[in-house]
Amino acid sequence: MTSLLLVLFMGWLVSFVGQIALGSMSLTSTQISMEEGVKPAMLFTWGVMVIEMLYLRVSLSGMDFIYQHPSIVRIIGWITAAFFVGLCGISIRSIIVFHEEKKSTLLDNSINRFVFGMMLSAANPGQIPFWLLWSNYMLDWKILHSSTIQYNMFTIGGGVGTITGLMVYVYAGNYIVSKLNLSNKTLYKIMAIVFALASIAQIIKMLH
Repeated sequence: MTSLLLVLFMGWLVSFVGQIALGSMSLTSTQISMEEGVKPAMLFTWGVMVIEMLYLRVSLSGMDFIYQHPSIVRIIGWITAAFFVGLCGISIRSIIVFHEEKKSTLLDNSINRFVFGMMLSAANPGQIPFWLLWSNYMLDWKILHSSTIQYNMFTIGGGVGTITGLMVYVYAGNYIVSKLNLSNKTLYKIMAIVFALASIAQIIKMLH
């Protein structure tokens, strides 16, 4: 029982820290919270969580297969780079066509925010290498063991970590932006810079 709770906690911790690091999902959850309110932002985080758990479980189940086929990891890496380049382009377009009363280009749609969270998260398969790395580390250190129940507990912990990590941005992000009196246009600029840096870092990683 103690080992299962440890696996659950470690799944939560890894995912929580991963979400706290400034990224596409965290910035988008803050943006939705500011422009549409907390409820749509929370729906978005639940959608992100579903795909995060799916990617995590697939990573755990297919770990050996993926490591035996390095080309899969390379393809995922380039898709991730393209994902960040696309988000950077969308953020830049939001700055160019900025109008105070209009939503950003990324959010200017009528898609249910839960579904939108699933779509945006699914478009970024970078979670797979992330979870492969951490799962392998946990297995090496005997924190995680190769069993269905431990894999399931680790996945549940990862899902809870995703929700709690993004909740920080839904609530605290909105609060910080309001306190600093930042405009939506400034937020778009921050997002464009973050996505540009993420794109460059991912491309360099793939080239080397």
